[in-house]
Amino acid sequence: MSRKILVLGGTGAMGRPLVKILSEKGDHIYVTSRRSRKDTDRVSYIQGNALDDIFLESILHQMDWDTIIDFMVYPTEKFSKRIDTLTSAARQYIFISSCRVFADHDKLITERSPRLLDVSKDEMYLKTDEYSLRKAREENILRNYPNVTIVRPSVTFNDDRLQLGVYEASDWIDRVQHDKTIVFSKDIAAHYTTLTHGEDVAYGIAGLIGNPKAIGEDFNIVTNEAFTWQQVLDIYLETLRKNGFNPKVIYTEKALNLRIPKWQYQVKYARLFDRRFNNSKIREAVPELVFRDVRKSLENCFEQYLKRNNKSLTLSSVSILQDREAGDICKVSDFSSIKQYLKYLVLRFMPYSMLLDKIEGR
Repeated sequence: MSRKILVLGGTGAMGRPLVKILSEKGDHIYVTSRRSRKDTDRVSYIQGNALDDIFLESILHQMDWDTIIDFMVYPTEKFSKRIDTLTSAARQYIFISSCRVFADHDKLITERSPRLLDVSKDEMYLKTDEYSLRKAREENILRNYPNVTIVRPSVTFNDDRLQLGVYEASDWIDRVQHDKTIVFSKDIAAHYTTLTHGEDVAYGIAGLIGNPKAIGEDFNIVTNEAFTWQQVLDIYLETLRKNGFNPKVIYTEKALNLRIPKWQYQVKYARLFDRRFNNSKIREAVPELVFRDVRKSLENCFEQYLKRNNKSLTLSSVSILQDREAGDICKVSDFSSIKQYLKYLVLRFMPYSMLLDKIEGR
């Protein structure tokens, strides 16, 4: 019998392959999306913002849902107000949390490893609703509901998403394609990360739907391979050279994002931690799940990205910080319009303290 599954915000690195996997299983999938998308035989897109309460209420009452899979990122206060509605609308509610909830740990991380929320002594940090704290607080709220499954991915990648420390693909790969310098940091480079293909996470989530072993449980859906960020960068550099690029790299002692208060926590409480995992719990619950070789799949995804992307630079604060550090200056041809280039010049050459204030929103 075809299951009715609602996916909130399911158009990203994990959501897209998950929808494909479930539709191929014979389920009917309904996916919220902020832009219009074309339906298929078993996938229906519902255009709207799933953060909007009126829009969400209208969806939840459309039918009797077997499973709701929630990829949305909520402020904790908003989440606490809508969780009764979400959990009561389906037989199973799958909440996408994050492995960033965990504290620094010198052993393999499991589902029971200490979380930042529970052990941090940083009072200023604990007063925030930063991503990792937010997810942990929402996990706590969900402990009161019996039909919940919590899923924690680590750093995910695919053909569109290739992270380097705190940089997204557009913050560093696009620079290389325009003969600019990658600015990386020694502090992040020395630490271990666990990169997992988004499709592997999707297969793990699919295996938890309707799974008796999943109800009331939490799962870290991650590979057990770990690399230092320097090793990850070396894989990227080798792939770039194979594809005809001559990448340039300079290192700062500390990550540039530490200079921006609103960006600092992803560095301090994520990328400066060593992330290695014991993934036995998800492999036991979903024995058919096989994680692909990280090195090979990173190389393949990167090559696909390079084949598809050779576009104008996006005007971003991260890239401007890298330009200033490396002494790079963009050309008019790097941007899609003169207007973008002029904006770039203003930011590139304004006093450094003013640029940091502007990024911070002061």
